[in-house]
Amino acid sequence: MLALILASILISPPEEPPNIVFIMSDDHAWQAISAYGSDRNVTPNIDRIAQGGITFDRYYVENSICAPSRAAILTGVFSQHHGVPTNREVFDGTQETFPAVAQASGYQTALVGKWHLKSEPVGFDHYERLVGQGNYYGPRMIRNGSEVLHEGYTTDVITDLALEWLQTGRDESRPFVLMVQHKAPHREWMPGPDHLHDMEGIDLPEPATLFDDHSGRGRASTMQEMTIKDHLRPMDLKLTMPEWMMRMTPEERAAWDKAYEPRNEAFRALELTGDDLIRWKYQRYAKDYLRCIASVDDSVGRILDSLESLGIDENTIVIYTSDQGWYLGEHGWYDKRWMYEESFRTPFLLRWPGVVAPGRRTELLSQNIDLAPTFLEIMGAEIPARTQGRSLLPILESVDDAQVEDIGWRDALYYRYYESLGPHKVPKHEGVRTRRYKLMVFPELDEVELYDLKLDPDELHSLADDPGSAVVRARLEDLLVELRAKYDVSEDW
Repeated sequence: MLALILASILISPPEEPPNIVFIMSDDHAWQAISAYGSDRNVTPNIDRIAQGGITFDRYYVENSICAPSRAAILTGVFSQHHGVPTNREVFDGTQETFPAVAQASGYQTALVGKWHLKSEPVGFDHYERLVGQGNYYGPRMIRNGSEVLHEGYTTDVITDLALEWLQTGRDESRPFVLMVQHKAPHREWMPGPDHLHDMEGIDLPEPATLFDDHSGRGRASTMQEMTIKDHLRPMDLKLTMPEWMMRMTPEERAAWDKAYEPRNEAFRALELTGDDLIRWKYQRYAKDYLRCIASVDDSVGRILDSLESLGIDENTIVIYTSDQGWYLGEHGWYDKRWMYEESFRTPFLLRWPGVVAPGRRTELLSQNIDLAPTFLEIMGAEIPARTQGRSLLPILESVDDAQVEDIGWRDALYYRYYESLGPHKVPKHEGVRTRRYKLMVFPELDEVELYDLKLDPDELHSLADDPGSAVVRARLEDLLVELRAKYDVSEDW
């Protein structure tokens, strides 16, 4: 009885339409957030969202690469339907997106930061986007069609611009959607001035699979070009930096050189080889990556503090997510693209005071195509008929997963990656993930991989050719056909 009373209190609708602050980083691994159990870093401000709201432990993307994922978030449909299956296409801004529908429904809409869709943002009352990938320092940006040049560290610049709009740029009489989209921690992982010396003098824990030989999988994982051992460039490791990347003030450049020159001299003196060199590369890469995340976490804290100081935090939904997951040395890799868990699974945390139970966690399967219908249902706006995602509102309004399962929830997710000839040479593949099993199909290789995620969470031993798993494989192959048909995805590539 007490649970029912609490639930009725938690799901009481707000008197006014809620604001939405959507914070997204680029390539933030879920395993690099302390709310997800990181053993390598702490993210106290992102954790504030988890502590005050809900953490999604089984949130995934439909295509683990930047532009397709961003298009899926905006539209609520799979890559074949939003028209951006790889990073090469231009996003058609005339199609229905949740910001455009929100704008038409009376919401103010603003975007600050990384866009990465090759077209100008549509459906926003205000935007200031990075030019292309953007630099880590001294970013060039496009503000409502006009180019602007900024000084400073890009994560801080994006935060400053977002807070400026929050504090002085919006109509306080209307609800708003603010999308704050960071470049960090995207490659080349250049830390900001405040965190250049973080983790200095300590060794980060190594992932158990850092030296994975991929002998338990098929051929696909041996064909990639994304290993820490062989594919990190001198600029990735900060051993040499091209001047076009060093868009710094004299003070910023002096601080950078003071941090990296002694480290690089010490490294060269060691003359490392073999596994020792791989371990050094991992430490340099992982520390720089986590230093970038530290600045993103600072940004989240500044935004949360600003909402409180403005007195609007109680009626503002705050989301933190990434465009996809990432490899932080697992399986010897960096980058994303695969349907394996590190890059397929993605962080997603949401705080909604008075509606979402603080500290709640969910293991129900969700996907980035679910965000557009979720936001539109929360706003009371019409969800476009072509939407393929499902609103997460039943999860947000529940006190536990059992409450949602009683009314029915999905038990499988579909995935497809298209970019075989792109960077890192990851073969195209599609697949299906249930709560326990994962099937991956590589059409160019005529190979299948099958994993029992309960017994083999690191996906080291494919069961595709195991006679004892034949029934499971057949069931998942049938399910793959069903989901392909459900989402109207062509069998042809």
